[in-house]
Parts: sequence; structure tokens; C-alpha cells
Amino acid sequence: MTTANVVQRPVPLELHVIGSVEPSSTVSIRAQVTGELTSVTFAEGDDVREGQVLFSLDRRPLEAALQQAEANLQRDMAQAANAEAQAKRAGELADRGIATREQLETSQTTATALDATLAADRAAVENARVQLQYATIKAPISGRTGALQVHPGNLVRANDTNPLVVINQVSPVFVSFAVPEAQLPMLKQYLAKGGVKVAAEAPTDEEGPSAGRISFVDNAVDPTTGTIRVKGMFANADHRLWPGQFVNVVMTLATDPNAIVVPSVAVQVGQQGSYVFVVKQDHTVELRPVVAGRSVGDDTLVTKGLTAGEVVVTDGQLRLVPGAKVSIKKPVAEAGA
Repeated sequence: MTTANVVQRPVPLELHVIGSVEPSSTVSIRAQVTGELTSVTFAEGDDVREGQVLFSLDRRPLEAALQQAEANLQRDMAQAANAEAQAKRAGELADRGIATREQLETSQTTATALDATLAADRAAVENARVQLQYATIKAPISGRTGALQVHPGNLVRANDTNPLVVINQVSPVFVSFAVPEAQLPMLKQYLAKGGVKVAAEAPTDEEGPSAGRISFVDNAVDPTTGTIRVKGMFANADHRLWPGQFVNVVMTLATDPNAIVVPSVAVQVGQQGSYVFVVKQDHTVELRPVVAGRSVGDDTLVTKGLTAGEVVVTDGQLRLVPGAKVSIKKPVAEAGA
């Protein structure tokens, strides 16, 4: 017979699911003005910073449009000043009875119309300045660039269907996964206490899991799958998690500090429920009913019937009867060791 010791140790309450990595932000870069692409200041796949210049368009047509708008403003400012002076003189002449009322109203209307023209000219100048700024395209977020869709010399169009490049923010990232609705009450209970930990690890990653925190629980259960969507946020400073990647997710809801644990193979199921064979000091066995809880790896938590330090049979139970004397082989490793 082989045996194992009953041990008492902290055991975490965990949920194991499969998740997928999502960028915390995704931006498709498109031109806001039409023009020739003159330069690209990054290589596809580069990490870029927020505010970094990515593309430059031909500025000359936009600079010419700005100069024209500024010239129109200067011209109309001169005309408005002249119209205001004429309206003032017409008012003085009307007070002296030299100018007619009609002449006064005409001069005042001309001055008012030119004031409105100045407002339109100033708006046109501001618009031309904005259009000129659009000739320099900067990164709106920090992140990793994808494949470059255009190259210098090509004509790009304002708000074209295809983006120039897509930027994914990979630090931090989200890991999205689904939790069965049966486990939702337990998840909500421990989330309210604020102690839920989440870890994610790629199946082939040998450096260990990345730690994160729960950042989102959806507001409805998906009726087609019976699951609810949950997201964890991970700092991902080392870029070990990559958008689109599937990862193993472990949520640690709580830890039982004094759990009684035995190897799962020691727990048998009979007509009266779960039981184990306990080896006593005189090398005889006792059939002991137990209440088995959840399994953790190769171990099972026993909530009732055993105490730490007892010895249980892990192999050959079918040949045993209560009170039989056993010859013990070398014990297997302790539960959880």
C-alpha cells in the first residue's frame, strides 16, 4: 500500500479560464486633408510616443491658401476702416443738414456689412491655419505601430477608407475572458471585498504569469453562452502580453489559510458518500467518512473527517476492509508538496 500524509496549508480559491489580450486603445491614423505624402518618420512596428510626428504632407498648397486668406483679411480690413470713416462723416453731415438720411443709412450699412466680412475673413484664416496643421500628422497615443499602408510620394485623401497606419497601445493591455454565470454570485461577492487577484500567462511563456486587476464586469449575462464578460487590466511594461494572443487566466478570489488537503486519489466514493482509509498507529486501517470539497490540481480539500498529520491510503483501496493490517510502502509526496 502507498500512503500520504494529511496536511494543513493555505489553499487559494481560484477560477481558471481562457482569455484573449486586447490593446487598451486602438487608433486608426487617417489624413484630414488631401495631399502628397512627403515623409514617414517611423518604421512599421516601431513604438511611438504620444505627440511624435508620424507623417508629413506637402505643405505648399495649404500655405498658399493661408496666405490668400490673410491677404483677403488685410484688404477687407482696409475697406472696413474706410467705410467706418465715411459713415462717421455722413453722420456729421447729416447733423448739419448737408447729407440726407438715405446717404447716412447707406454708409452705415456698408460699414456693418464690411464688419461681417471681416469676421468671415478671420474665420477663413483660422480654418486655413488648421488645415496647414493637418499637414503634419502626429501620434495621438503612445503604442506600437502596425503595417504601413502608404509610402512617400503617394497621394493621400482626407478621411480615406484605409488608414495610413494603426497604433495599438500595448502598455497597459486588457485581457478579456468569460466567466460561467453559475460563478457570478461568488465573483461579485469577492469583488465587493476588493481582494480578487488576476494573473495571465501565455501557454508557452516560461517566465511565469503577469499580475493584473479586474477592471470591468459586463452588465449582462450572454444568454447564448451562459457566461459574463470580464476584463483584467495588466501594466504589461515588459510587453509579454500581445494583442490577439490567447492566454491562461487565473482569478484568485480568496485563500483558505487552514485547509485540510489530501491527494485526490485517496478519496473514494461509496454508497454512503465519500470516504478514505486512514492508517492507524498499529498499521491497521479505518474506513473514515469524509466531506470532500473542491479539488486543487491533484489534491482535494476535506472539510470534515480528517485532521492534519493523519496518514491515508492512496493506492490499493479495493483490497482493503476496515481493521485490515497493511504493509506500507514508501509514502508518496505529501499533498500540495
